[in-house]
Amino acid sequence: MCGPQRGKRRLHEKPNRVQVEACLPWLESELALVRPNALVLMGATAAQALLGPEVRVTRDHGRPIASDLAPLVLVTMHPSAVLRSRDRAARDAALEGLVADLRRAA
Repeated sequence: MCGPQRGKRRLHEKPNRVQVEACLPWLESELALVRPNALVLMGATAAQALLGPEVRVTRDHGRPIASDLAPLVLVTMHPSAVLRSRDRAARDAALEGLVADLRRAA
């Protein structure tokens, strides 16, 4: 079968440590060049790659995190996590949290 399988298997798998480490120098260079005023890290992979393994999206989302990356750094859930929510109520709550975090960043 060509292409990603559908069903219970996720179409896009979380990148492994080697893949994250391979992209990190490029991302750090990009941030140094752009020097953003605000940086929103969407999902645990992005948050932990740039801020360290102690960051937890569920605990730390929506509040400023001290970092040299930007004057304002926030973490939030990845939009795909909203889509993977188990039911309508969970999806609505997840979307509301994501939007609230983005409003804080704005």
